[in-house]
Amino acid sequence: MRIAVLVKYVPDAAGDRHFTPIFTTERDAVQGLLCELDEYAIEQALQLVETAGEGQVTVLTMGPDNAAPALSRALSMGADDAVHIVDDCLAGSDALATSLVLAAALARIDADLILTGMASTDAGLSVIPAMVAERLSLPLLSFASALRVEGKYVTIRRDDDEATETITTTLPAVVSVTDRTGEARYPSFKGILAAKKKHIERLSLAGLGIDPAQVGLLGAMTVMSSVSRTPSRAAGVKVLDEGSGGIQAAAYLAANGFI
Repeated sequence: MRIAVLVKYVPDAAGDRHFTPIFTTERDAVQGLLCELDEYAIEQALQLVETAGEGQVTVLTMGPDNAAPALSRALSMGADDAVHIVDDCLAGSDALATSLVLAAALARIDADLILTGMASTDAGLSVIPAMVAERLSLPLLSFASALRVEGKYVTIRRDDDEATETITTTLPAVVSVTDRTGEARYPSFKGILAAKKKHIERLSLAGLGIDPAQVGLLGAMTVMSSVSRTPSRAAGVKVLDEGSGGIQAAAYLAANGFI
């Protein structure tokens, strides 16, 4: 079984992130790292291979040269090889263009199972798994809290606020996993050394047969028109209770439409 895992190099959420004048993320202004939510997908891929006793895990990313550390970390966790799509024309690509490029690369890999995180920590759209599945004409099982593969079938458990669902489909398929699947392993010293010898294939748009006009800012089907910081939280209202605290609280709630 060959498993492909989509990963992304994202700005550190703890850093002071900014946008460029054309509303793209200023990635050079803050340190980047492998998206934490993608680590859960890598972990599940490794566990499936370990359980089966055979298989191959390939990680795939689209990004500039400085996205290589994301692949290195995935390889040090235990992935077997990696694919890095690098092309200057990709800068500013929206989700539609990103899914186009990723689907083209995945078609070359011909994986039995494609795993993704539930979202990226920079954009947070959660749409790439569905878009990739649609482009590849594959079934999608989303937001898995647990998954297993038995023969030609993959089964997930999806937990939400109202119910727990168990869903099965045939392979090949696309599955997105949540952080409920379990903690991802830390790279060992042995794994870090081994990662240096693992193969990373670099692909360009030309290698994928994609017209540059379909990607980047010029090919984007969505346009960001403005960006503003979240306003600082205003100070709350203090109620001094001298026997009428309940009345004051009720009056405040009524005035603001809560009751």
